[in-house]
Amino acid sequence: MVTRLRTRSAPKTYRSLTIARKGEAAAHIYLTYGSGFCPKGRMVANPRTGDQRVTSQATVLVVDDEPSLRESIAYTLRREGFIVETAAEGTRALAMARERAPDLIILDVMLPGMDGLQLCRTIRLESSVPIIMLSAKGEELDRVLGLEIGADDYVTKPFAMRELIARVRAQLRRVQLEEHRASVPAQVTGVIEFGDLRIDPASRTANVDGRPLDLKPKVFDLLVYLASHPNQVFTRAQLLRDVWEYEVPIDTRTVDVHVRWLRQKLEESGGQVPEIETARRVGYRLTMSALPMSA
Repeated sequence: MVTRLRTRSAPKTYRSLTIARKGEAAAHIYLTYGSGFCPKGRMVANPRTGDQRVTSQATVLVVDDEPSLRESIAYTLRREGFIVETAAEGTRALAMARERAPDLIILDVMLPGMDGLQLCRTIRLESSVPIIMLSAKGEELDRVLGLEIGADDYVTKPFAMRELIARVRAQLRRVQLEEHRASVPAQVTGVIEFGDLRIDPASRTANVDGRPLDLKPKVFDLLVYLASHPNQVFTRAQLLRDVWEYEVPIDTRTVDVHVRWLRQKLEESGGQVPEIETARRVGYRLTMSALPMSA
């Protein structure tokens, strides 16, 4: 079956592409045109909205074996000011990642030769570069597997292009903030203690009764955020905005996966620790369960 690409009329700011893929539903992808970003390393306001956004001129490696989708993503990223490299299979992508040292990788799961999961695992052993996985598989197990082996985010096809761009910007902004944090002297910040749980935001460490909690970076950020607002309910959209720093509404299942990881770590700690409570149809909160709090 031949992949077909057709365009149709759309609002002035966007062009809509429908990509029919073999054995898959059509993916509706919106290509956002120029937004006026400045060189890498600075923050700038979007001229239309005034929102502060991460700069372009970062290098993004796009790895997908479907030519139409790969080139559509690359085209959009270039229109947004990013430098883009592309690869169609895993072995070539690994060589390019080692040679070009991209600032971010967009990686499809289903690739010829070395598949996306194996490639992600290999890259993660060598680098901390942000990796966003793409896949037509929507099952939770597939998303969790991709995140467990080292991916930073996961996007399920079909998706809106603005969602992917928002996730790219959020991951690059996270790296910028971490680099800035590492480049300046650590400031004295309050240690948060809930029962046997002790969180030190300055050193980015957490322990239960002296035993360290091994948390992924974004899971730690989630813990600090919830612990800083005890007993307060946050919607998934609020957590995506404040913890992940996403600029548009996207798939909130990312929050659910990270909450589950954090719950598991707290439950396995064996100490007297707070609980993450689900507020039905609303979101999550960190409940103290009558534990003493000190700072």
